[in-house]
Amino acid sequence: MKISARNILKGEVTEIIKGATTSHVRIDIGGGVVVTASITNEAVADLALDKGKQAYAVIKASDVMVGID
Repeated sequence: MKISARNILKGEVTEIIKGATTSHVRIDIGGGVVVTASITNEAVADLALDKGKQAYAVIKASDVMVGID
């Protein structure tokens, strides 16, 4: 598979929190860093995601927001 995104982070699924239509998938990419993605429950099923499975966090964004307290 080839994709245009340049930020591809390999890791292990540590948790899947399912909601009514959307799941939060947490991927441990190492170094104490966990990336959380919000994807549809259908996508979780299609990808056969489960805790302990290897997966990629693919990030493509046009904006990065910064905030302070």
